Amino acid sequence: MSMFPMRTTDSFDFQEVGYEKDGFVARITINRPHNFNAYSTPALEELATAFQDASWDDGIAVVVFTGKGHKSFCTGGDVKEYQSCYTQKPRDYWKYMCRFKAYIEAITNCSKPVIARLNGMAVGGGNESQLACDLGVMGEHAFIAQVGTSVGSVACGGSTQWLPITVGDRTARGILFLNQRYTAYNSLSMGLVNTVVPTVKGPDGEFITKFAGGRTYLADWNTDPWDTPFEHRATGADIKKALKGEDGYSIDLSLMDEVIADLCDQIVNKFFECTRYTKAQVNYWKDSAWHATVGHARDWLATHYTSLEPYEGMTAFVEKRKTDYVGMRKRAADPNGSSEFLWGPYAQECGECGAKGIPSQFEHCGKCGAALAVAMAT
Repeated sequence: MSMFPMRTTDSFDFQEVGYEKDGFVARITINRPHNFNAYSTPALEELATAFQDASWDDGIAVVVFTGKGHKSFCTGGDVKEYQSCYTQKPRDYWKYMCRFKAYIEAITNCSKPVIARLNGMAVGGGNESQLACDLGVMGEHAFIAQVGTSVGSVACGGSTQWLPITVGDRTARGILFLNQRYTAYNSLSMGLVNTVVPTVKGPDGEFITKFAGGRTYLADWNTDPWDTPFEHRATGADIKKALKGEDGYSIDLSLMDEVIADLCDQIVNKFFECTRYTKAQVNYWKDSAWHATVGHARDWLATHYTSLEPYEGMTAFVEKRKTDYVGMRKRAADPNGSSEFLWGPYAQECGECGAKGIPSQFEHCGKCGAALAVAMAT
């Protein structure tokens, strides 16, 4: 009798994660399409549990990780949850990062190769999630992006650690500082994924993108960098129509699943202990960068959530308005301003009731309502 018995997927009762086992393949799906597959705090725990189960199940050879639908693989953490919970109680963000850390390490420590099936955009923590995986297969309609410096956070849950290793230092800085979008074929050329598969069909029901040389997809093992691989290629306009289902255009992931099935079959037909130890060895640089920085990242992010940057960035996101980046810079440059506190530092004291720690820009005491020095001076 094994101390680690194999479990059926329906024994887990997951609410936000899909989990399937079919033959030697486990499939884990973030099932939150209403939020573009952003993971919630409970979802992180379910994901970590699923990856650990797949890792320990001797009947599983490979794990396919994806998102529900065709619009999003994963868009990282739920910004609405961040804004409503963690900007209000920053000490809980430290606990959240413990759960996030366990999720990411469940992927990197999984004894089986994990294939990221990028069925749509991978943004923020979604890119960090796919970087944690071993292989990446991307639909041509998808894109990759980081957003940390735009929303008041830092992508130190995998991207600051692994992008320099994956794409090189200078390119990594551009991705992290500028928050640009990288198309699927650009992502392949940069080394962010291994394979890009046609997914956009035109009104005739055929894939628009066609390749030279009899190829049905592009991969880092079948593409000559000096060759022109395209006979015809889906444009940005084609992709937009397909994502919206307009004018007969559509997204079809069937070819992607054929490519992934072939990769899974190749992995099944290798020695499993050799594969497991190969992953452990190849993980050296990822593990070194991760473990040297993630504890510090957890503490810094929890502390930073007490400041104005995440409040402004995430509130602007929730309110669907422009973020006031320049206003924040002006507050910092103003000798009497504050870019750390919404209403200034806790500098005033009420002469009437003796209340202390009142924000410097308040004109009246929040306890007794008396006018403060700021109001009297004006």
